[in-house]
Amino acid sequence: MRPKRFIPFLLALFVLLLLSGCASKSEAAGKPKLLQAVVTHVSDGDTVHVRLNGRDERVRLIGVNTPEISHPDLGIREQPYGKQAAAYTRKRLLKRKVWLEFDVQQRDKYGRLLAYVWLSPPAAFTEKEVRARIYNAELLLNGYAQVMTVPPNVKYADIFVKFQREAREKGKGLWGAPAVAKPAGKALYVGNRRTKIFHRAGCRWAQKISPANRVEFGSREEAIKAGYRPCRVCRS
Repeated sequence: MRPKRFIPFLLALFVLLLLSGCASKSEAAGKPKLLQAVVTHVSDGDTVHVRLNGRDERVRLIGVNTPEISHPDLGIREQPYGKQAAAYTRKRLLKRKVWLEFDVQQRDKYGRLLAYVWLSPPAAFTEKEVRARIYNAELLLNGYAQVMTVPPNVKYADIFVKFQREAREKGKGLWGAPAVAKPAGKALYVGNRRTKIFHRAGCRWAQKISPANRVEFGSREEAIKAGYRPCRVCRS
């Protein structure tokens, strides 16, 4: 081959190799590394212990929040559906092999690992795979948890909101928990643990409070004494 004809061939080969390298890097960037671990203990619905690289690690599931179970030593009272969520996670994850995916922030202020827990490695990181394989998503889809988005860990935040909406519309889990009955001869008020606002039991806004955030009061005075304020509808 003559030198003048050989130069364009080399240039074309160089460009091809360069593009191939960029594609490989892009593909690798789209496939986060997953760390294999084994669940050794379940603290509650959204917190587990795993054996990872020979160490015991406490893992907090990203993007979800299950109702609390009772922790007297920490001053935490049990919330509605807390035991059910913990039992579900224990049944699904205890002694099971899982794959952990991290987001931007890898640990919280308590030293816990923050992770998406894959039940099996995905073929691709799509919404379909998230729905089928990420346990965080499974909790939302079955109504055992609510969305809790804490930046900068927001990779699947929009998908999780969508899954929660599905569960709520279908009345799954905590979204389908029965309303609290009013005791005979006693006025009942319902407060929202998150907003610190209370309502009469018959108020339409009281019916929208998720079971995980419901707090019951026997009287208006009891609610106010506990630091709650009435909603606009229930002020009078």
